[in-house]
Amino acid sequence: MTGSAEPWVARPTVALFATCFNDTMWPQAPRAVVTLLERLGCRVVFPREQTCCGQMFTNTGYADEATPLVRRFVDVFAGADHVVSPSGSCVGSVREQHAVLARRAGDAGLEREVRSLAPRVLELSELLVDVLGVTDVGAYYPHRVTYHPTCHSLRMLGVGDKPLRLLRAVRGIDLVDLPSAQECCGFGGTFAMKNADTSIAMGADKARHVRETGAEVVVAGDNSCLAHIGGVLDRQRSGVRTVHLAQVLASTQEVPS
Repeated sequence: MTGSAEPWVARPTVALFATCFNDTMWPQAPRAVVTLLERLGCRVVFPREQTCCGQMFTNTGYADEATPLVRRFVDVFAGADHVVSPSGSCVGSVREQHAVLARRAGDAGLEREVRSLAPRVLELSELLVDVLGVTDVGAYYPHRVTYHPTCHSLRMLGVGDKPLRLLRAVRGIDLVDLPSAQECCGFGGTFAMKNADTSIAMGADKARHVRETGAEVVVAGDNSCLAHIGGVLDRQRSGVRTVHLAQVLASTQEVPS
């Protein structure tokens, strides 16, 4: 890989779980995952039968409606060595909620299949750092950037500083610390609708901290959180853009994103 400090090694086949909201609203993020992984030598497959992971149903108490989506997820991805997704939130749902739903449904077979598959379902930074063993992915992104660690990736998945390690290795980047970075942005899926005033206040705090950094771009691993933060920043006419981590890592000097 041109410009990368990491050695070439044999790369695995990876199944892409795009997620329904990325597919509908932010398809540039899963496309960037494919661009990045193929540049690193991986073979990426996209099972067309994939649908929603069921998180929206689960988080609002519709467990019976979510369970068929757990079955479908297992059927679609069971044969994959690794499944990657540009959404810590959806990966968190698969790894934490699917087994609970299977157990609640009284389906021991489904629960076994979920527990076998779940550890192979990874957020992008986990796949890059823990499986592929890279932090320098050959990216180039000449912008002042700050990073927001989303709640699900930080608290449910425990990705730690993996995204930051990847960003620090990007050429041309001016990466600045985000004050109170680990505070929630206030989105939380349906939380933002059920508790709108609280959500708006939290989003305003996050946007203020972003502006304090002087960053041109705020980066995160979940487009849902970026949409919330970006909505506040847009209404404030801040000029700060929101960009998914995958898009930054997929960007090169030859093909900027």
